[in-house]
Amino acid sequence: MATYSSHSLAQSLAASGAVLGRVLEGTSLTAALAAAPIDKPPLRAAARDLACKALREYGFVDRALAQLLAAPVRDAALRGLLLAALAELMHRPQHAHATVHQAVEAAALLGQTRAKGLVNAVLRSFQRRELELRQEIESIESGRYRHPQWWIDRLRAAYPDCWQAILLQAQAHPPMSLRVNTRRTTVEGYLRELEQAGLGGRSRGPRAVVLDRPCRVELLPGFEQGHVSVQDVGAQLAAPLLDVSNGMRVLDACAAPGGKCAHLLELSDCDLTAVDIDPVRVRRIEENLDRLGLQARVLTGDALAPESFSAGMQFDRILLDAPCTASGVVRRHPDIRWLRRASDVDAFARIQGEMTEALWRVLAPDGKLLYATCSVFPRENEIPVRAFLDRHPEAERQPLPGLVDGQVRPDAETDGFFYALLKKRK
Repeated sequence: MATYSSHSLAQSLAASGAVLGRVLEGTSLTAALAAAPIDKPPLRAAARDLACKALREYGFVDRALAQLLAAPVRDAALRGLLLAALAELMHRPQHAHATVHQAVEAAALLGQTRAKGLVNAVLRSFQRRELELRQEIESIESGRYRHPQWWIDRLRAAYPDCWQAILLQAQAHPPMSLRVNTRRTTVEGYLRELEQAGLGGRSRGPRAVVLDRPCRVELLPGFEQGHVSVQDVGAQLAAPLLDVSNGMRVLDACAAPGGKCAHLLELSDCDLTAVDIDPVRVRRIEENLDRLGLQARVLTGDALAPESFSAGMQFDRILLDAPCTASGVVRRHPDIRWLRRASDVDAFARIQGEMTEALWRVLAPDGKLLYATCSVFPRENEIPVRAFLDRHPEAERQPLPGLVDGQVRPDAETDGFFYALLKKRK
């Protein structure tokens, strides 16, 4: 959790307000932060912390703000500032006086000097009415669970026994998990390195370590030397599930930023082709492989047209980490739940089906394709897989060790993922 001096909080609130303003206009939080003119890493980190907090609480603070204002605030950055300040008041009530004062100063930093009185009045009114507002807003599901109602309804239908737990996990701070490169070290050895560096952690599986507290990657022992990579525990399941052996031709069809293809190369000496449609993200793959000292054929290409980059080859193994709503990683990207629309689920499902069909054409007989998403919505997971199997009698679904239905549900140590392994019978 970031801490702020009274001076830096005003700057942080102003920066987060500008970033939130972009998000409210439809830009992803990642893109809004990247475009923000913030030249100091600590200020960028503080702005992200405040923006994430406001987006996690958006289902509440957006409704509260509507009731506290006589008329809507038209300036997006000023509205973002108010939302960030309200979330800060909720989370740090012991610093309420400083938060109100610094939020007023932040308005001036945003060039909204005339709005200083408005900011002061709104925040002080919230302090007086917080209990009343909580009772009213949290009587509504979208206010209580801080998610759009359509999202809540889908989860309740899919997970009648645990939908509330999934929603509550989305409000938690995400864990920081590492994948240990067992070509360079061992989990036990790396845990000793963490202890020597004053960082606590615990093992979770054969190559995973979950840190007691998140930290900057430059503080991780051996990071630059390729001893570890940052990767969620659930995401680390993909490479072992694909069942790759030395010498196999392997395609990672939506490979950026490169975590899963690097894991494949750590596990086997395979002939790997890593493809992504975005040339900027392709460079991320190359940077990650360079840090780890791994080699692959890295290309810019479209998974919907694999013949354009496969050069007539067929692949023994294909990893399709399909584009999706990312509903399983929403605690890492709290903007997703507010930027997505219910119609997006069907749109992604259509693209996922088209990609699976396209890549199936370049899968060798007796080969295996691992379909993966970071979604918890069955419309993107089990439903399209079953439809694909119905269309392809030569496709055989393979059992996945430790996964009954292929769905990894979010918990304290992993995000939400889905996996289905499909074999092409000869």
